[in-house]
Amino acid sequence: MDKTQAPKPIDILSLSRTALTELVQKTDAPFRAKQIWRWFWKHGIRSFDEMSNVPESLRTRLAEECEIRQLEPVEQQRAADGTIKFLFRLASDRHVETVLIPDFGREGRPSRMTVCVSSQVGCAMGCSFCATGLMGFQQNLTSGEIVEQIQRATTVAKESYDSPITNVVFMGMGEPLLNYDAVLDAIEKLTAEDAMAMAARRITVSTVGLATRIRQLADDATRFNLAVSLHSPFDSKRSSIMPVNRKAKTDLTALMESIQYYTDKTGQSVTYEYCMFSGFNDTVADAKELAKLVRKAPSKVNLIMYNPVEGLGFSKSDEETLNAFISQLVAERVIVTVRRSRGQDIDAACGQLAVQNQTM
Repeated sequence: MDKTQAPKPIDILSLSRTALTELVQKTDAPFRAKQIWRWFWKHGIRSFDEMSNVPESLRTRLAEECEIRQLEPVEQQRAADGTIKFLFRLASDRHVETVLIPDFGREGRPSRMTVCVSSQVGCAMGCSFCATGLMGFQQNLTSGEIVEQIQRATTVAKESYDSPITNVVFMGMGEPLLNYDAVLDAIEKLTAEDAMAMAARRITVSTVGLATRIRQLADDATRFNLAVSLHSPFDSKRSSIMPVNRKAKTDLTALMESIQYYTDKTGQSVTYEYCMFSGFNDTVADAKELAKLVRKAPSKVNLIMYNPVEGLGFSKSDEETLNAFISQLVAERVIVTVRRSRGQDIDAACGQLAVQNQTM
């Protein structure tokens, strides 16, 4: 009995520009890879037959060797505030979430349309306030799976709001910097002129604060925005809710050193994300210490009104406490913004929908 197995088809949407060129030039001129790249990432096609300027012989070879792996829509929820949450099934049969967040102007039309994308299924970071952490880490997404979330959301944004996507945030499931190569490849597909041509300043990558990876971002001269989940200016408090802070290489000292390196080398500021938890990190004393910390590098603070997750034991701060916290930061000359919870009526906290539907 012949036990030889046919090779698995190549997931062509996961290939970087370089890898795609290497695949194509085995039999054809390298410029054909540029044509294929544009078909996938500029025009959004999902069939080799639609590549009208690519020779039939190459299309046939690619169809034999590759697959165009796509996300399968499973569920879509729409909140009263217009937020739309998607659940997709991957080829692995696992689930991943994406959220479309419209911000409406005075005339009732979207002035900003943000897609919140996932980079992993589950997460290894284990933050005690996050539903995704309940899943543990299950798998990395490919760059194609990341970008397709945005392409799917783009279609819905046009259909539902007659609006393009204006911003992309890597704040969904997973730790983006633990899927470093795929995330940067996805961002190239988003920003390249011969692809989706989105401005890098419209993209934000959020991390729990992996110091080594933050330095790598600086060395790689990335131009997108960096956001760091802080949630407490005190090592002891931060360690109690974020296991990443319990290691010397990723505690507050190491984190702040890496951020200073990043801002010095790139000339870009960072955003600190600070989730307001009632009775935990929302006192004036917390605000004073936070101000001391963030003044070490060019930055602003984005206060987040927590979207509670059942069973995790955290609740959001009230308005009076929030206002006192803001006043203290302003008095300390810290730039501060507030992000309100969205889609609270549709399992909108990150990971809730996937936890309910995950395949174990």
